[in-house]
Amino acid sequence: MPFLQTLVILLAAAVLAVPLAKRLGFGSVLGYLAAGLVIGPAGLRLVTEVEDISHASELGVIMLLFLIGLELRPARLWVMRRSVLGLGAAQVVITTLAIGALCKVFGIGWAASAVVGFALALSSTAIILPLLAERDLLTSHAGRDSFAVLLFQDIAVIPVVALIPLLDGDMAGAIHAGGWMAALKGAGAILLVLFGGRFLIRPIFRAVDKAKAPEIFTATALLVVMGTASLVNAAGLSMSLGAFMAGVLLSDSEYRHELRADIEPFEGILLGVFFVSVGMSAELGLFLWQPLVVIGATVALILIKCLIGFVLARVAGQDLLNSTRFAFLLAQGGEFAFVLLASATGEGVMAPETAALAKLIVTLSMIATPLLFAAEERWIASRLTPKPQRDFDTIEEPTAPVIICGFGRVGQIVGRILSLRGIDYTALDKDAEQVDFVRRFGVSAYYGDPTRVDLLRAAGGAQAKILVVALDDAAETLKVVENAKRYFPNLHVLARARNRRHYHLLMDLKPHEIIRETFHSSLRMTELVLKEMGLEEKDIARTLTLFEEHDERNLIRQHAVYRDEKQLIQSSKDAIDELRLLFEADLKDRLSDAKAEGKR
Repeated sequence: MPFLQTLVILLAAAVLAVPLAKRLGFGSVLGYLAAGLVIGPAGLRLVTEVEDISHASELGVIMLLFLIGLELRPARLWVMRRSVLGLGAAQVVITTLAIGALCKVFGIGWAASAVVGFALALSSTAIILPLLAERDLLTSHAGRDSFAVLLFQDIAVIPVVALIPLLDGDMAGAIHAGGWMAALKGAGAILLVLFGGRFLIRPIFRAVDKAKAPEIFTATALLVVMGTASLVNAAGLSMSLGAFMAGVLLSDSEYRHELRADIEPFEGILLGVFFVSVGMSAELGLFLWQPLVVIGATVALILIKCLIGFVLARVAGQDLLNSTRFAFLLAQGGEFAFVLLASATGEGVMAPETAALAKLIVTLSMIATPLLFAAEERWIASRLTPKPQRDFDTIEEPTAPVIICGFGRVGQIVGRILSLRGIDYTALDKDAEQVDFVRRFGVSAYYGDPTRVDLLRAAGGAQAKILVVALDDAAETLKVVENAKRYFPNLHVLARARNRRHYHLLMDLKPHEIIRETFHSSLRMTELVLKEMGLEEKDIARTLTLFEEHDERNLIRQHAVYRDEKQLIQSSKDAIDELRLLFEADLKDRLSDAKAEGKR
């Protein structure tokens, strides 16, 4: 099949599958894997050159490891040393022994059992990190410890790959054939990367930067990543390790952020192709031949890794919630398992049938991980998330005339100005840490969910004059306004609208005033832009006044059609034309006035 046609099929499958998977709550990884299953040899057979695509897709993993290295400054690595060497080593060793022993029980040779045990002990960096990023969990306890374990696994792959030739029973022959030479080559490549990163790469980037050619800087960034990976691979080590080392060496450079911006677009699409290739490589024929064996082995792998991960996380001091997340995150096999199993098969350490079964188990566990983690977050994490230790704070004899719901960046400004004018207020916010923090400065802030009627009543909703709704969440804002209008009709309600649709939804509830969150600050910024462009003060004022008055009228007019997307779009187009005509008419009037003034 022509390369261009294959590329079109890959991209089309990803474009269709990934948004659907994300909409269903399973994340983008499962979408890519499903796309590979559908278009691959086991599905519609639209693409059959799986091996060629797999080789190209490895570039995504390489760039991912480079970006990870960019974020890991040497000082941070030193801080993480206990998690990497302690938790990481424990997870790899214990899981390898457990799975290897189980393989031996089922009649697999000791050498093959050791390789399978280690290969299945590894987890997928390419799956776990996107899962954590999509849920904003990278900085959580489970996220940090998962990353530490993955880092140790990636490093541990290197010596294991070098040792595989020694497991075929002819250790002396293997050593004589060049085992020690291979180790020396690997050490030399690592030293060369360290030396180059220390003394050569930064001067190269400085020279390229002076050329002021952004495309050449991007090409240089790609050259560093691929060149380092190629150098290390030529010495028999993992390409991902080379890319990771290059990232770490550049993590302290002044070009770190620009490098990330240049590499991320390539990393994203190539990593997606990697997951598609994993789905395509699933040997479903083996699954159909031995379904119970495959399913049982996959379930056993997930259970063993979950159990070991959970126990280790608890020993490491994680709470129940983070321990559960940690266990589910590391439950799958990893991309480096394919490398190890292929190497072991090539060296005659294990039978091809054993390697094929192990690869299928790894693939199925990778496919299952987004589903399992989504289920864990929905059904387990939600129940384990610590509930607030307090319901809401007691408000003693509330007498303030103003209640502020939401004491973030907007609510605090309102409160500070009220304090300057000597006007008392009661601030409510459901972020306990935020409340405790502002209280240190003498602010009358109280913890609680402002959408609760009983909290508004306790805050003095029946006696206060004004309710300021400055919540970040649009749905919560609507709920507070609705409650205030229903239960406290005496309150003068001022509500913050985040966008035009939110404004229209608030109009349905008819608060007394609706304030558009960024509208006036945007007008002020435009005023400064026009001033710098040389316009006169009166022209600037007239321009902004015309725009503001027209936009306010149009916003109110569109309330009648905001639920009809077609009419809303047409209304917006008409409003643009109307505004243009207004400016043209205003310009003619001013020119006429100027001429009349000149004749006088």
